[in-house]
Amino acid sequence: MPDSNKAPVTKGLLPLAAPLILSFWFRSLFAWVDTAFAATIDGLGDASVAAIGLALPFEFMMIACWVGTSNALTSRLSAAMGARQGAKIAQLLQSARRIVFMLGGLFLVVAAGVYSFADAIAPDPLVAQQFRAYGTILLAGSSLATFWSILPDSIVKAHHDMKTTMWSGIASTSLNLVLNALFLFVFHWGIFGIGLATVLGRFGGLAYATIRANALERARTAGASFDEPGLFESPLRALLTLALPASMAFVFMAFEGFTFNGLLSRAENATDYLAAWSILDRMGRFLIMPIIAMGVAALPLVARLSGAGDYKRIGKELRVGFLAMYAFVLLFVAPFAIFVGPLVARELTESQEAARLASLGMFWLPLGMILGGPLFLSRPVFEGLQLARPGLILSALRTFALVVPLGLLGYHRATAIGLDPIEGLLLGGALGSGVVAVVSFLWMRQTLRARSI
Repeated sequence: MPDSNKAPVTKGLLPLAAPLILSFWFRSLFAWVDTAFAATIDGLGDASVAAIGLALPFEFMMIACWVGTSNALTSRLSAAMGARQGAKIAQLLQSARRIVFMLGGLFLVVAAGVYSFADAIAPDPLVAQQFRAYGTILLAGSSLATFWSILPDSIVKAHHDMKTTMWSGIASTSLNLVLNALFLFVFHWGIFGIGLATVLGRFGGLAYATIRANALERARTAGASFDEPGLFESPLRALLTLALPASMAFVFMAFEGFTFNGLLSRAENATDYLAAWSILDRMGRFLIMPIIAMGVAALPLVARLSGAGDYKRIGKELRVGFLAMYAFVLLFVAPFAIFVGPLVARELTESQEAARLASLGMFWLPLGMILGGPLFLSRPVFEGLQLARPGLILSALRTFALVVPLGLLGYHRATAIGLDPIEGLLLGGALGSGVVAVVSFLWMRQTLRARSI
C-alpha cells in the first residue's frame, strides 16, 4: 500500500510536460499531414491549402469545446478519485456522456452549415468547392471521434497516465498518414479523401485511449475501496462551471481566425493570401505546442501544490517554465521558422506569390511566440488555483481589445511602413498578445503573493 502521508507531487513541471510535448507535437503533425497532401493535388494545390485554412477556425471551435469539457472532467474526476468517492465518478461520467452527445449534435449542424454556405464563406469558386468537401467531412466525422475522446482522455489524465495521451496522438497521426496516401494516390478521392483520412485517424487514437482508460478503471474498481460518501447535487452544473470559461478562451481565438480569414478572403489575390495564412497558422501551432504542453501540465501541478499550500514551489516551477519557454523560442523556434519555414512554404504552395507571402510571415512567428507564449503558461495557473474568471477576462481582453483591433490596423497600415499586409497582420497580433502577456504575468504574480501570505 502506498504511504498516505507521502507528498503527492514528485515531478516538476518539465518532467510532467515531456510526454505531453511529444503527444501535442504528433497531434500538430496530424494537421500538417492534411496540408502536405492537399498541396499535391494537381491544379488545385493552393485552393486546397486555402480551403484547409478556412476550415481551421471551425476546427478550433471544436477544440475549444473539447478542451473546456476535458479540463473540467479531468479536474472533477481527479478530485473524486483522491477522495475515493466512486459515486461521484459515476455521476461525472454519465453527465459527460450527455455533454458529448450535445456537442456532437451541435457540430453536425455546423457541418451542414459549411456545406450549405461554402460559397458565401469562400468567394473564390475553386476554394469554395474544396472547402465544402473538406470542411463538411472533417466537422461531421470529427464531431463523433473528437468529442467521444473526451471520456478516455480525461480518465487517463485523472489516473496520471500521460503516456497514453502521447501514444494516442502517435497512433492517430500514423493512421492518418497511411490513409491519406491510400485515399489520395490509390483511390484518387482528392481533398474529400484527405478529410476522411483525418476523421478515421482520430478514431484510431480514440480506440487506443479507450482501451487504456477501461483497463485503468477496471484496476481502480478491483483495487482499493471507492465507497466514501458524497454526491454532486448537479454533476452537469459542476462540469459546466469549469468547462465554459475554459472553452470560451479558445472560442475567442477561433473568432480571431474567422476575422482574419474573412479579411484575407476579400484581398485582391485572396487564394494566395489564404494559402499563405494557412501555412503560417499550421507552422505557428506546430511550434507553440511545447509551450501549450507546459501550460496543460501546470494546471494539475499548481492545483496539487496550492492544495498543500506550497506556493514557494509553484513560483519555482513557473520560473523554470518561463526560462524553458524563452530558451525554446530563441534556440529552436527562431532558427526553424527563419531558415526552414520558407523551404516548407515553397514545398506546400504552387504559386510563387503564396510562397513569398508565407516566407515573409515566417520571420514574424518567433516574435509572436515570445510575446504571446506567456499567456498559455500563466492562464492555466489561474485554473489550477480554482480561479476561472482571470483566464476568461484575459482571453477576452486579448481577442477583442488587442489582437483583433491591432491585427486589422497592422493589415491596413502595413504598406505605410514598408511591410506587406500579411506582415502587418502578424505584427499587430503579436503586439496585442504581448500587452496581455504582461498583464497576465503581473496578475498571476500578485495572486500568488496574496495566497502565500
